[in-house]
Amino acid sequence: MSDRLNKDNTITHRIGIQYPIIQAGMAGGATTPELVAAVSSAGGLGTLGAGYMQPEQMRKAIRAIKQLTSKPFAVNLFIPEPAGIDQHISDAVMEDLQNVDRQLNEQGQEISEDKSRETYCFDESAYRLTFHNQIQVILEEHVPVLSFTFGILDEIYIRQLREAGIILIGTATHVSEAIQLEAAGIDMIVAQGSEAGGHRGTFAGDPYSALIGTLALVPLIVDQVSAPVIAAGGIMDGRGIAAVMALGAQAAQLGSAFLLCKESGAHPAYQAALRASDECSTVITRTISGKPARGLRNDLIRRLETYHDSIPAYPIMNELTRGVRQSAARTNNPQYMSLWAGQAARMGEIQGAHDKMEQLIKQWRDVVKTLQK
Repeated sequence: MSDRLNKDNTITHRIGIQYPIIQAGMAGGATTPELVAAVSSAGGLGTLGAGYMQPEQMRKAIRAIKQLTSKPFAVNLFIPEPAGIDQHISDAVMEDLQNVDRQLNEQGQEISEDKSRETYCFDESAYRLTFHNQIQVILEEHVPVLSFTFGILDEIYIRQLREAGIILIGTATHVSEAIQLEAAGIDMIVAQGSEAGGHRGTFAGDPYSALIGTLALVPLIVDQVSAPVIAAGGIMDGRGIAAVMALGAQAAQLGSAFLLCKESGAHPAYQAALRASDECSTVITRTISGKPARGLRNDLIRRLETYHDSIPAYPIMNELTRGVRQSAARTNNPQYMSLWAGQAARMGEIQGAHDKMEQLIKQWRDVVKTLQK
């Protein structure tokens, strides 16, 4: 059945995977080597979300994945963006974040009283050097697939990675971005619908004007590019996989579906919040990182929403809230974590990643079989 369903599927054939199922590269610790390897071993493409990893952390995780599976896997990175280092950082934002940090840690470690704006000085050159070194690790470790978001790789990196035989997957949130990715020589394109959890990948135009639903976006992009398309956003089961493939996608990328897996590195309080959520629980907000992202609405979002235009852009705001989010994780308080989740996250189940893959494959096959009758 799988051979018949995958007939003429460029993505499965080129990457060397059995099923057109890709586990999204969710940065921040959810995509452990164990999760990545389990998905790949089950016939899909596991992805290490390495956007926030230091290069040597990446190398260690990549080598751990290789020890766990001989199957293809991917690493996902964030394209560095102009940071706007001269942005004004509101005193009110700084003071409120410091107050939250103190409150979260009042029974834990002592918080320094002399934190100032200078503590958060952003070094853009170091930011870009880290990305450069991440790319070098990808090359040195012969990672089979590199996926990325927030932009397009520089031409020199595209050339180096292609010469090394590494498959490149970019992210588009509207047709123009997909066309730009294809023109740059990117092999495959993720069509990220507005239902998707986590950061929006928009790099051309207003991100709030690029909130196109997955079912609308996939055929729009498929009709305008020749590169194979991967659908992402709101896909939680085999029905969703069948639906987006009927629209022309050659694979489906699922993120929230894997957050409750036993191999997931998602914080237990984060997982509990996902289990308690419904389809109305998420919101797209730039309050936590400075970049629009979909997650469960909590007290951190509500508190920071009052500052509106005082929120600096990514990655500066992401750095400003990092301490609060880490303190929340230490104190098991989901109200001050970043709880990234897609609109259909309530469909998630607690199970092993291999079982999740088997479930997805069976559901997908059953839907296709029904439609063929």
